[in-house]
Amino acid sequence: MTSPATTSRTGGAGLPADYKPWPALWAMVIGFFMILVDNTIVSVATPSIMRDLRTDYNNVIWVTSAYLLAYAVPLLVTGRLGDRFGPKNMYLLGLTIFTLASLWCGLTGSIETLILARVVQGIGAALITPQTMAVITRTFPAAKRGSAMALWGATAGVATLVGPILGGVLVDSLGWEWIFFVNIPVGIVGFILAVRLVPVLPTHSHSFDWLGVALSGLGVFLVVFGIQEGEKYNWGQISGIISVPALIALGVVVFAAFIYWQGRIKKEPLVPLGLFRDRNFSIGNGGIAMVSLAITSMSLPFFFYAQGVRGWSPTESALLMAPMAVVLIILSPFVGKLVDRTHPRNITLVGFATAAIAMIWLSQLIAPTTPVWQLCLPMALFGVSNACLWAPLSATATRNLPMSSAGSGAGVYNTTRQIGAVLGSAAIAALIEARLTANGITGSSGTIQASGTGMPAQIQGPFSDAMSQALLLPVIAFLVGIVLVMFLARPSHAGHGGAPVDAAPEPATVE
Repeated sequence: MTSPATTSRTGGAGLPADYKPWPALWAMVIGFFMILVDNTIVSVATPSIMRDLRTDYNNVIWVTSAYLLAYAVPLLVTGRLGDRFGPKNMYLLGLTIFTLASLWCGLTGSIETLILARVVQGIGAALITPQTMAVITRTFPAAKRGSAMALWGATAGVATLVGPILGGVLVDSLGWEWIFFVNIPVGIVGFILAVRLVPVLPTHSHSFDWLGVALSGLGVFLVVFGIQEGEKYNWGQISGIISVPALIALGVVVFAAFIYWQGRIKKEPLVPLGLFRDRNFSIGNGGIAMVSLAITSMSLPFFFYAQGVRGWSPTESALLMAPMAVVLIILSPFVGKLVDRTHPRNITLVGFATAAIAMIWLSQLIAPTTPVWQLCLPMALFGVSNACLWAPLSATATRNLPMSSAGSGAGVYNTTRQIGAVLGSAAIAALIEARLTANGITGSSGTIQASGTGMPAQIQGPFSDAMSQALLLPVIAFLVGIVLVMFLARPSHAGHGGAPVDAAPEPATVE
């Protein structure tokens, strides 16, 4: 138990007076970066996996879909587990599961076993993600949290870009198995650093809402599964008794029942709905959903164009993202300092506006003969956008979270982000199919040759036009983001109810 003297001396955080939070954050960022890279690294290896495991497109797509589902569904629960059992414990458990599952993925010899191993990987990732944000919320003062969230946001943004590049290099040089084997040494180093540097934080002895767990998990699963599989079934019947729209509608109904239950439960809910009374938390969740939706939906038509029309390899195509990564890395520390000093509306407006301009600009350049240097210019501008979105939205959404809800708030935020990615993936797939048909190209976009030789010259123009038109979907998402962040309020640097975050703590037990 924490003694009164210790509580007073640590200012209510359960930490030594001389504690430095940055080393702990850097230790956790290693694991966070690894799982985010895994979101995108597999897409580059899909053709090799399909060939080596002798499977078809419909089966190999589940290597990504299974991970995405297993990652998204438990996030609300795993955030709450961090509050109950301690973010350090949940982080180490998740990192262990993820690392061992990576070894399993690399050693597998069948598509079915690989899909199962990816499910286990996704569960490990779901345990890790909310804990990084929770530790930031609970160990950094609210007025200085922007710089910490800048690192978190830069990690999320850079990982999105590094995944395809790293995947291309590993597949081209060592084989697809190494996109999983590379996680093993990283996971071991991350585990050792976390054991040594991440603090043991007070846990909160809350009741656990098992009905809420079941309703939230089932609702999210049905919606995500329906969206992921909609294109496969042409948004029609899955079987004789249920259709894709009915499945999604059922998921919405179940999730609505979950929200109703959260408002009715007598004891502590899985998701405290009071969090959404904080306008910035609500808007931050909407904003990150738009960012995640747009980035996911932007990458698919761009890589189809680069590899199909231009005939570039996965590595060469992914390197076109390098200007975005470089600008993001350079700007993130400066933006992090601004987050603590200026109104969040100002930074996020710049982010969403430059993102919309960059996507419109890029869509106009998608053509069979566009010089490479011209494609790099909107990508560099998009790096400015990412720097002004990931960290400011994260810091603004979580700044006023009460300490006892840091894990559940992080779980809600990351669930929103992940579901935004699922929606973006499903929507862009449907839009690509529609635009290909409208431009006179028949057949599934999934059969377009992925690398090397490109496609016949006579369809390069119409295909480029289809990809250019599909890029307007992320533009719409960014415009919605502009409207949302207009309603952001200046943070008060206080917890809910106006209590400073470093005020006397709630009753707690130490891990």
